[in-house]
Amino acid sequence: MSLVRVHNFSVSLDGFGTGEGQQLEAPFGHAGSRLMEWAFGTRTFRAMGLHGEGQASFGVDEAFASQWGTGVGVEIMGRNKFGPQRGPWEDKEWKGWWGDNPVFHTPVVVLTHHPRPTLEMEGGTTFHFIDADPATALEKARELAPGLDVRIGGGADTVRQFLEADLIDHMHIAVVPIILGRGERLWDGLEGLDERFDIESTTSPAGVVHMVFTRRGSR
Repeated sequence: MSLVRVHNFSVSLDGFGTGEGQQLEAPFGHAGSRLMEWAFGTRTFRAMGLHGEGQASFGVDEAFASQWGTGVGVEIMGRNKFGPQRGPWEDKEWKGWWGDNPVFHTPVVVLTHHPRPTLEMEGGTTFHFIDADPATALEKARELAPGLDVRIGGGADTVRQFLEADLIDHMHIAVVPIILGRGERLWDGLEGLDERFDIESTTSPAGVVHMVFTRRGSR
């Protein structure tokens, strides 16, 4: 059976995976780019065309960032990772944040209460829009990429739903040394999560704590 994985998901010290006020000009709300600056400096993200203005970073951050695509055949993401719209699709020309050739190069399952036709993009990325619970979405994802691992891409609510359903086998969370104070929290309602996973942590020179959760009994 393929694994269900989370990679490079960043949260603030107070547990927020995105800031308040997500919109077209601010994909992470008031957090800006601060949650992802550690990743934007890595060779992996720069190769995908995702980078900030800071200097390149290597070592620990690169080691974690580079595992994002290894063995992954499909991603599941929430509606608000795909775009800033909520409710019925008003802008049907919107094709995501990533341009005509998205970084995934795999099928992507987008969870939404407002399904729309499949969207084929350059580079092998195809977005499938479905209204489904986590277990049903996972079944669909495995049909799209049989035998390969499934990545849960976010946002915070989507990752939390899959954790609540006990469907995640491996999870990498990057705890970034900032305080956001408001936004979308990851950990709410997940008391006892530590009892299901073995947890290891590594700190990078930038102060980012890379936490790896491995489902107990899966090694």
